[in-house]
Amino acid sequence: MKKRQQAKRIDNLIFFPGMEKRLTDKGLESLHNKKFNEAITLLEEAKVLDPDNDDILVGLVLAYFEAGSFKKAKKLANEMLLKGIGDYFQMVDLYLTVLMQLHEYQEIVETIEVLLEEKEIPPDKHDHFLTILQFSKRMADNHLQDGSEEEPEESNLNKLNLLENNNLNEQMLLISGLAEKNIRPYVPEITNYLKSDNGHPFLKTILLTLLKEQEIDKELVVRKFSLEEKVIPAKLPEVRVQPRMKEVKQLLEIHLESNNPVLFDNTIGMVERIFFISYPFTLEPESPAAWAGAFQLLAEEYLGLEPKIGEMAKEYSVHPKEIGQAVVKIEEIEKISYPNI
Repeated sequence: MKKRQQAKRIDNLIFFPGMEKRLTDKGLESLHNKKFNEAITLLEEAKVLDPDNDDILVGLVLAYFEAGSFKKAKKLANEMLLKGIGDYFQMVDLYLTVLMQLHEYQEIVETIEVLLEEKEIPPDKHDHFLTILQFSKRMADNHLQDGSEEEPEESNLNKLNLLENNNLNEQMLLISGLAEKNIRPYVPEITNYLKSDNGHPFLKTILLTLLKEQEIDKELVVRKFSLEEKVIPAKLPEVRVQPRMKEVKQLLEIHLESNNPVLFDNTIGMVERIFFISYPFTLEPESPAAWAGAFQLLAEEYLGLEPKIGEMAKEYSVHPKEIGQAVVKIEEIEKISYPNI
């Protein structure tokens, strides 16, 4: 007869058989579903019951990392390396990634140099580690030259200071850097930027596309052009396939593509620019035909032609007033334009 598994007792608390597996499975499922704080709670409980379990510890390092708790991720990853828990080079890679987020470039350099001296790096990973080493040496030198060798506060690592920085080029570079990161630690600051009257409409669109890509399902307020709208980024249409923009493009294709390809290309470029900056708002007037007529009218003017609004309205079967309304809005947005990067 199989011996019955006994319950574990830790600090006077009783844990029933299989509890660590259930906690681990639920924790890893939460990690997979990007519920990082929930994953941390479950995996920390599982770690108490099974402190050397590879799956639990690797999952916990990843959960700490994704939640922005880089110091905790570093401490646990380092402990695993010292104890030889998990796949060694997988853990080295993870450890170096955490150090990168903490801007601890000198420690990255020292770690990789030790591996090179001991000839521990497999041939297929040699170039990978050399690339990281060269980059980290440059960054470490820059930090020393700037007098910034002190370790940054973890709370500052998740700050972009977008509203404090009035330089659009620098703001753009900061936002571009989020494309390869977990954006969740930055969501509170991004939320404030999106609803601020001071945020640039172009940069707000970039931020919304990043939030959508990472499936952020929190309701946010967006302000542009004295308009305000509540949106859930995960549910927004793709910026390049906005329904109204598709309709406008289709109308311009019918009217211009075969008759005047040069005018068509210029007009489509303006359409994409205006709809990108105005995203996710659907602006007045409602008629896609009025917008198509307005875009063609302005494109012809930019090319030195002299279009008549009445003739354009007749061509697109809309009232001249609607085209005029769309023209005013397009010209207003064109003045904002793109930052010069």
